[in-house]
Amino acid sequence: MKSIAALQNRVTSWPGGLEPSDAELDAIEAEMPLILAEVDLLDALIALLDRPASEFDARRIRRARKRVLAARRDLTNRTPDTSMPGDAA
Repeated sequence: MKSIAALQNRVTSWPGGLEPSDAELDAIEAEMPLILAEVDLLDALIALLDRPASEFDARRIRRARKRVLAARRDLTNRTPDTSMPGDAA
């Protein structure tokens, strides 16, 4: 069996600029608490797609929503010295 591979340089080369910059990685890291809180909320909501909600489920969703709101608040209220390059003033 022959391997399918580019034997010539006709295939588009892989540009070196596809990796995220340090500023982009820092921005992702700063937003990570919000991202994780939103994932927890989605997990709680997905769990209810195939069954009715119990009191425990309602509590889990309520707590997850509170974590999302708290993470958004913290991200919005961060001090100017911790802002990321490219943030709006």
